[in-house]
Amino acid sequence: MLRLSRQKNPRLFPLLFTAFIFSAFSSYSHSETTPPETIKESYSLSLLGEPKYAVNFTHYDYVNPSAPKGGKATIAAIGTYDNFNRYALRGNPLAGSERMNDTLFTASEDEVSSIYPLIAESARYTDSFQWMEVNINPRARFQDGTPITAEDVAFSFEKFMTEGVPQFRSFYKGVKVRAISELTVRIELPEPDRDKMMGIIGGLVIFPKHFWQHHNLGEPLNIPPLGSGPYKISDYKLGQYIVYQRVKDYWAADLPVNRGRYNFDTIRYDYYLDDKISLEAFKAGAYDLRIESSPKSWATQYQGNYFDKGFIVKKDEENKAAQQSSWLVFNIHRPVFSDPRVRKAIGLAFDFEWMNKALFYGANQQPRSFFQNTIYEATGLPSEDELAWLTPLKDKIPGEVFTQEYQPPTTDGTGNNRKNLLLATQLLKDAGWEIKDKVLVNNETGKPMEFELLLLSGGNSLYVLPFQQSLARLGIKLNVREVDSSQFISRLRSRDFDMLPRPYPAMEYPSSDLMFYWNSAYIDSSYNGPGIQDPAVDELTQKISAHQGQTKPLLSLGKALDRVLTSHYLMIPMWYSNHDRFAYWNKFSMPEVRPNSSLGFDTWWYDVNKAEQLPEQRR
Repeated sequence: MLRLSRQKNPRLFPLLFTAFIFSAFSSYSHSETTPPETIKESYSLSLLGEPKYAVNFTHYDYVNPSAPKGGKATIAAIGTYDNFNRYALRGNPLAGSERMNDTLFTASEDEVSSIYPLIAESARYTDSFQWMEVNINPRARFQDGTPITAEDVAFSFEKFMTEGVPQFRSFYKGVKVRAISELTVRIELPEPDRDKMMGIIGGLVIFPKHFWQHHNLGEPLNIPPLGSGPYKISDYKLGQYIVYQRVKDYWAADLPVNRGRYNFDTIRYDYYLDDKISLEAFKAGAYDLRIESSPKSWATQYQGNYFDKGFIVKKDEENKAAQQSSWLVFNIHRPVFSDPRVRKAIGLAFDFEWMNKALFYGANQQPRSFFQNTIYEATGLPSEDELAWLTPLKDKIPGEVFTQEYQPPTTDGTGNNRKNLLLATQLLKDAGWEIKDKVLVNNETGKPMEFELLLLSGGNSLYVLPFQQSLARLGIKLNVREVDSSQFISRLRSRDFDMLPRPYPAMEYPSSDLMFYWNSAYIDSSYNGPGIQDPAVDELTQKISAHQGQTKPLLSLGKALDRVLTSHYLMIPMWYSNHDRFAYWNKFSMPEVRPNSSLGFDTWWYDVNKAEQLPEQRR
C-alpha cells in the first residue's frame, strides 16, 4: 500500500544506508605493522554512488521551502492502540509516532539510499568502518528544551541492546557506543562492517535519557513519552484517537532535511474497527485523506455530490517504483505445510485471474518476485553471475532453480481452474495425500487436511470464499477466523497460525534487512512469517549483507536469492498495484514534485483559500 511518508526509522533495525561516502576531506594514519588506514569526514552518505544533495543544499527537491505552517489534518487508522511505546514487545503501537523522534542522520525520499544530518552534524570514520565518531549539532534539543548529548545517544543504543527486541541484540552483538565528549559519540564494531555502522547512525532513534531511564523500553507505556522530533502528543483517548501537535520551537525545523516539511499544526488519527465504516466516514467528512487499497471500492464508492462539486479530489497515479505486495503466508512449522509440494499445490488453487476480473475490476497485478518492479527481479534462467553463487549450493536448493523460471499459476480468468487443480491433485498424491469420500486425507495418519486462515477483522476478505471453494474441490477444508488487531499481532509474533495474509515491503535493492526476513539467525523475528530455516538462504542473505554497496554482486545475489525463495513456495502471491489511488478533501496543497517512495504527505500544507470553498463544517 502507498505510504503517507517514508518513516525515518520504519523498524528499529539498520536502515542500511552504506557504502561510498561524500567526503569533506581525507587524512592518513600510518603503522609499521598494519596497512595505512584512510580517515574520512563526511556530511552525507549513500549506498549507491554519491548522495544527490551537496553539502550546501537548502532543501529537498520535492518540497516547497516556503510552504505555510498551520491548519490541521485528520487521518484514519484501522484497529486500535493500547500504549504509547511503539517499541514495546507486546501490545498495539500507536499510529503516526514516527514523527515524535529523530535519528542522527535521516533519509531523503527521492533517493534509494542516501542519508543526511539531522541530530548529527558530521561523521568521522575509518574507511574500514570499524569505528566512527559522530559530532552532534550543538543546537539539538529534546522537546522539553534539554540539549541532546552524546550520552543520550549511548544510552539509546544500550536501551535497545538490553530491553529491545532480541534481533537487535543479536545483530549488534559486540558493538560499543560511548560518549567521548559532550557532543561526540564514538561507535566501535568488533570487526569492520559498513552495514552495521550505517544502520546505527541512520536508524537508531535517540531517546532522552532523563525520561527513558525510568521506563522499560520492552514494556507498554501508559503516558506520552518525551521526544526529539517535530510533533508531540497533545491529546488522546486510548484506542480511539490521538492528536499530534507541531512543536513550535522545534530546533531542526529549518535544517535542509526538514525545510518545507511538517507543515500542519496538528495531525489527528481517528481509529475505526472496520475499513468499510472508515470509508463512509471519509465521504461524510470525518477525516481528510484516504489511501484506497480496494479496487472495487475505488470503482464504485468514490462518487456523489461532494466528488462532483470538487470538494473531494480523487487521484489515480501510476507508480513504477518498487511495490509492496500482498501474499498468503504458510507457517511451515506446521506439519501440514512442511512439504513444499503441498504448499505449491495449495497455491495452484488460488485463481488470481478470475478474482482480479470478478472482484477487483482488473486493477491488480500478481507478484512473481520478492523484488517486484526492480532490476533484482529474477527472470529467465540464471545468468553466469547468478550461477557463481548458486552452483556451490546445488545440493542445498531445489533443482528447478537451475531449470525453470518461476511464474505464479495462471488461468484463463473464467473461473474454470480445472487444469491447475489437476496438477495440484497430483502434487498432493506425490506428497502422500489422497482423496477419500471427497476428503483429502494423509496416507500414513488418515487425518484429513484442514487448516485455518487467520484474518484481521474488518480487512479485505473478498478473496477468501472463492479460495475456500477452490480448496474444497481438492478435498481440503479451510477454516476462516477473524480476530481483532491485538489478537492478530499477538498470534503473528508467537507464530500461532496456520496461514495468514501479509504485505511484503517494497524492496528497492537487496539490503541487509533481508537477514531479518529470511535468515535463520533471526527465526524469532515476526518478519520471517513462514519461519524458514534454510542453509542456502542463510548463505545468500549473509553474502548480501557482506556485499552492501557493491552494485554488481548485489544484482546477481538479489536475483539468486529471489530464485531460491520462490522455489520453496513459502507464500502464495496474491496481488499488488502499480497505481496509487487516494482521495482527499480539497483543502490541501502540495509540491509539484512528489517523492518516488511515498505520497509525501509531510510536505503538504493547509491551503486557506481552498478550504474557504468547502462547506464550513468540512474546512
